[in-house]
Amino acid sequence: MFIDRAKIWIKAGDGGSGCVAFRREKFVPRGGPSGGDGGNGGDVYLEANDQLNTLLHFRYNPEYSAPRGAHGEGSKCAGRDGEDIIVKVPVGTLVKNFDTGEVLADFVEPGQKVLLAKGGRGGFGNAHFVSSINRAPRRWEVGAPGQVLHLELELKLLADVGIIGFPNVGKSTLISRISAAKPKIADYPFTTLTPNLGVVEVGDYKQFVVADIPGLIEGAHEGAGLGLQFLRHIERTKLLLHLIDVSSATGRDPIEDYQIITKELKTYRTDLANKPVIVIANKIDSLDEPERLEKLHQFCDKQNLQFHKISAVSGEGTKELIYIVAKALEKIAIS
Repeated sequence: MFIDRAKIWIKAGDGGSGCVAFRREKFVPRGGPSGGDGGNGGDVYLEANDQLNTLLHFRYNPEYSAPRGAHGEGSKCAGRDGEDIIVKVPVGTLVKNFDTGEVLADFVEPGQKVLLAKGGRGGFGNAHFVSSINRAPRRWEVGAPGQVLHLELELKLLADVGIIGFPNVGKSTLISRISAAKPKIADYPFTTLTPNLGVVEVGDYKQFVVADIPGLIEGAHEGAGLGLQFLRHIERTKLLLHLIDVSSATGRDPIEDYQIITKELKTYRTDLANKPVIVIANKIDSLDEPERLEKLHQFCDKQNLQFHKISAVSGEGTKELIYIVAKALEKIAIS
């Protein structure tokens, strides 16, 4: 199950309390105060792990507490520090303070590690307070409490390319054609309920990651379809492939399809509509009205949009598309 939002509660360990003790051994003259300090509480870290691709495990285990520090003991023995704990999150996870909305961390690389909750400091024992005017202090400190945070986790897929378009335009078929991804493919709307990731091999050890984004229809930015749930996954992509069904089976106009989806992106976040885009005319194997393809091509030329035509089912034009995308990504990297 793909879960891309979760709320968790983390608590760092409390510090151990200091100890009040005095040495009274027979052969230790004037032993004096010997209360040790308490140990520090354990810290809570979050770390990005590239083996995870969902926040599902947080649904069943939403609370994480680090051990407290041990209390100080006599003979000036300090308490043991609490052990730190590391909470694993998928790469691409954005962490916010649930109470304030403040962004605390953004995990974009595997192994990235961030301290989020600091353990409490151990309290001083009475040995710490000895002075020339206070030879037998009975003062000690309680350990400080560890930090407590209520966190909101939001997973945004890290992909170079995002495939967008209306349901059933062939996004899943395309990603299965150009990569090893095996999404569910069927001829009814909203077959794809979660984003699918695929790695596309270009050659010469080059590759890029592509994601198909489900559920975009008119009103997606307001929650229609599945759009609002998955529009966030487009935010990190470098390039968009706008897939359009040019067959007459849908009864929709290809140009209007492009305009509707583009409007949804712009309404959700203005910068999404400004991302580089390649318009892909799909299902040319089922093209029964050639003028639909020609009108879309002319529209793209007027709008200065890069255009390519394919059949995701038969594979026609998909190999060329891979190299077109790779070249576009190289230009984006240079700029």
